[in-house]
Amino acid sequence: MHLLDLNIYKRSNKKEDIAIIHSLSELILITFNQRIPPLFYCFYIGIACYETKHSDILFIFAGNTRNMQPQVILITGASSGFGKITAQMLSEQGHIVYGTSRKPSEDMNQVKMLVVDVTNSFSVCQAVERILSEQGRIDVLINNAGIGIGGALELATEEEVNIQMNTNFFGVVNMCKAVLPSMRKARKGKIINISSIGGVMGIPYQGFYSASKFAVEGYSEALALEVHPFHIKVCVVEPGDFNTGFTDNRNISEQTRLDADYGESFLKSLEIIEKEERNGCHPRRLGAAICKIVERTNPPFRTKVGPWIQVLFAKSKKWLPDAVIQYALRIFYAIK
Repeated sequence: MHLLDLNIYKRSNKKEDIAIIHSLSELILITFNQRIPPLFYCFYIGIACYETKHSDILFIFAGNTRNMQPQVILITGASSGFGKITAQMLSEQGHIVYGTSRKPSEDMNQVKMLVVDVTNSFSVCQAVERILSEQGRIDVLINNAGIGIGGALELATEEEVNIQMNTNFFGVVNMCKAVLPSMRKARKGKIINISSIGGVMGIPYQGFYSASKFAVEGYSEALALEVHPFHIKVCVVEPGDFNTGFTDNRNISEQTRLDADYGESFLKSLEIIEKEERNGCHPRRLGAAICKIVERTNPPFRTKVGPWIQVLFAKSKKWLPDAVIQYALRIFYAIK
């Protein structure tokens, strides 16, 4: 990764710093109201800020050697957004990259596109068999395909729930099941599952999206332990808000929008969510993080990427009481 690639996406302006200071001040005030020892949280905030601001440095020490050999990489959901940019960046680094999409898509530079429905195990196996016949191996699997549906949990239809869980979770399961036999035989491999900060904490009116990502988190933790004896690495990437096509492609529950009880709150929260996404980081920042994971022989299991105040807040969930987290989320998403 060129030094320019690492620095171009760092956001260091005074407005962001002021917003961060304001947010931390709010957190300390909440701490006092909850009667929690404030010095403990001041100490934690300092450590978390340092860790977040210097995540690039910490990442370097976490993966102490680089794999410079060209890798055969399969990435799902590569026709747009994170997947497309990441596939292009990996190809530019000299890797052999295959991308998948639900609909026919033209090859991008050196990225070979395959039509794959990740919810269909037969479609998945066909694609994996083709790559193995052409390349003889798959070194890295990146599970990126995903879909979002906005709406109240109570009002979600069975179809809406199934679409999200089948794509976001069972799609990951299908891809891993298809690729793992060849990785086990080779006694090496790397699986990178794209989760979300929404897989660390539940996001209102994105509940089944969060549920699907929570499932990916638990699945990945267990899988990492099971395949460890075969020298296969499993990593989870948790993006925050990024400016991609995901916002425009989100499906909206019409039933929730028109509901007398949920409608107004839903639209307010949705407006905030979409604003944060449109003002989010450039997707190349996530692509750079994934490229690092690919090139490291010993990458960290979990990597959070995005606006660093979001990363800080997500890290804080391990230490802050649930009441504080819930209060902060209600304020942020304008839920009274």
